Amino acid sequence: MTRDEAVAILDEYLQNKNLRSHCRAVEACMRSYARKFGEDEELWGVTGLLHDFDYELNGEQHHHPKDGAPILRQKGVPENIVRAILAHDDDPGFVRETMMEKACYATDTITGLIVAVALVRPNKKLEEVTTESVLKKYKDPGFSRNVNRENIAQGAALLGVTLEEHIGNCLQAMQSIHEELGL
Repeated sequence: MTRDEAVAILDEYLQNKNLRSHCRAVEACMRSYARKFGEDEELWGVTGLLHDFDYELNGEQHHHPKDGAPILRQKGVPENIVRAILAHDDDPGFVRETMMEKACYATDTITGLIVAVALVRPNKKLEEVTTESVLKKYKDPGFSRNVNRENIAQGAALLGVTLEEHIGNCLQAMQSIHEELGL
């Protein structure tokens, strides 16, 4: 699957600008981790880009990401990508086996925290954000309450990195595409 094919699927199913930016942020983080682990950067990036493609399907009756899996399979998306996308869900019965599956889970929630930290900065730019500032907000349960800190910590552990390393890896990846993200 190429990035252009993934973008076409994203264009077909996901209209919300913020969700599209989130998918792009996860793509950047996934690419960063692929480089770190010596894996296929294009494959991991496409996975990150597609991970929330189905978020707007079926309104309140939607079960993301499970409802999207059949659509991806029908479009010929490789099973390793489908499994990694399913892995970013909190389904306790799903066992994350590959590093790509673990990375998709790990990079999803942390991107939201990093964006929230950027948005409280005076000029709302990622360039002002540091690993230390994200870590400080991570430790503040009153900040961005919807961000699941347990998922972030578990994601770092799954990848075998410290929380600080995980924040730093994702922050650098997102800073590298700050213009695309509008931050």
